[in-house]
Amino acid sequence: MKRALVLCGGWPGHYPEQISDFAEEKLLNDFSVERITDLSFLSSGRLQEFDLIVPIWTQGKLDRAQEGALVTAVESGVGIAAWHGIADAFNDNHMFHFVLGGQFICHPGDFVDYEVEITASDDPITQGLKGFKLSSEQYYMHTDPANEVLATTRFSGGFFPWIDGAIVPVAWKRQWGKGRVFYHSIGHSTAELSIPEVLEMTRRGIQWAVRS
Repeated sequence: MKRALVLCGGWPGHYPEQISDFAEEKLLNDFSVERITDLSFLSSGRLQEFDLIVPIWTQGKLDRAQEGALVTAVESGVGIAAWHGIADAFNDNHMFHFVLGGQFICHPGDFVDYEVEITASDDPITQGLKGFKLSSEQYYMHTDPANEVLATTRFSGGFFPWIDGAIVPVAWKRQWGKGRVFYHSIGHSTAELSIPEVLEMTRRGIQWAVRS
């Protein structure tokens, strides 16, 4: 059985415990899961025991040893599958965001109605999935051009007229060394993760990212 490490913590406004419970029940039920709430675990020398890391964390900071251990683990083949608030975690840790492939900037208007377009209809992670609408935080992201973008969203100019029509990635995958990284920006609540298209995309992203 594959082993997954769930990092659970950070800003409570993203409900890390509830999201972690959901992930273990709905997304990681085929894994042996270990959940940790102390980032010092990252520098314990144990990361190589896992096939996948699922960081359910917002805000916070990694020290140099923790960040270095995480980057090294991914380079060696440990996968990362993540969503939503992790793009707004460890913002002083530039190598972490280099590995992740992007960083949260803002969500104009807070909770708004927006659409997600599947742009990689032939990718195994998104094949057969249709675009969908939701009401939530529409993440404006700075992203790595090396990402393989799977889904996007288009911004209106209702709050910042100069970004009217801007198309920003919602979901992507990428390679980092021998490791695979999957991320999407949805998931403020378990209700959002339960949207059928989101749930299926996340499941497939996890299976893609796990160490082979």
